[in-house]
Order: sequence, then structure tokens, then C-alpha cells
Amino acid sequence: MKIEVVRSARRRKTVQARLVDGVLRVAIPDNLTPAEEAHWVKTMQQRFTRRRTTAGMDLAGRARRLAARYDLPRPDAIAWSDRLHTLWGSCSTTSGRIRIAPRLAEYPGWVLDYVIVHELAHLVKATHSPAFWTLVNRYPMAERARGYLIARGEIEG
Repeated sequence: MKIEVVRSARRRKTVQARLVDGVLRVAIPDNLTPAEEAHWVKTMQQRFTRRRTTAGMDLAGRARRLAARYDLPRPDAIAWSDRLHTLWGSCSTTSGRIRIAPRLAEYPGWVLDYVIVHELAHLVKATHSPAFWTLVNRYPMAERARGYLIARGEIEG
């Protein structure tokens, strides 16, 4: 991806990026150091790459199908979240919202499905109790998906 950095004396704090004719245009404050510029260019490039990777995936439809198949509640909302750096998923039991790490879009579909089932199970059991794991293990690929995540260094064995 071609990148163009635009420095602006008028821009004080914010960094913005947008795609213009196939070029990622990153607008930054004029006073940023070269190291800060490099950081923001890399960050924006990663965000746009993740968005492109996740664009065609219907998380809501996938969650609905998995919830029905494994007799779990539907989430009130499910979305990709760039804020998940160490977790692969997150569930708010009070709001019914699930967030999924975009890096999972690059993994096999059965791994993504496992993470969604894991988060759906949290809508029933908030903690990782034996009853919670019973719900998660209804997914037939659960053990294999955990092994995949362990092998990738995503979780501890």
C-alpha cells in the first residue's frame, strides 16, 4: 500500500488517515518527531489493512447461526474492535455486546467460530466455571481451536 504523509501546522493533536485513489493519506501535526510519525503511519496502515480483511465478514449473521446451533443467547451487538490487543474476544454481560479482535479474520473460520461461541457462552455464565466450559465445549471444534490458539501463542496451555 502506497503511503503519503501530510504534515499540517493547523493540526494540533489528532492524526487522521483516509484512502485516496489507492494511496493511504496520513495527516499528522507538523510538530511530530520522525519516530512519532513512523508510529502513526504504521498504526494507520495496520488499521486499514484490518478493515480490508474484515470488511466482507458478517459477524452478526455468524453469531446468530452459532447461537441457534449451540442453544446460546444472541448478543445485542457484535463488532470488530481494534482495541483488543491481547484478548481475542470480549463480552459485556450487562449490555450483551461482544467485541472480536480483527486479527481473528486471518485465522481459519472454525477458530473465529470458537471465539464467538466462547463469548456467547459468557452471556449465560460470566466466569470460566465448569458450567461455562460445558457450554463452550458444545462446539465440536473447541479443543482443536484452543490448540490452534496455543500454538500461535495467543493463549497459554
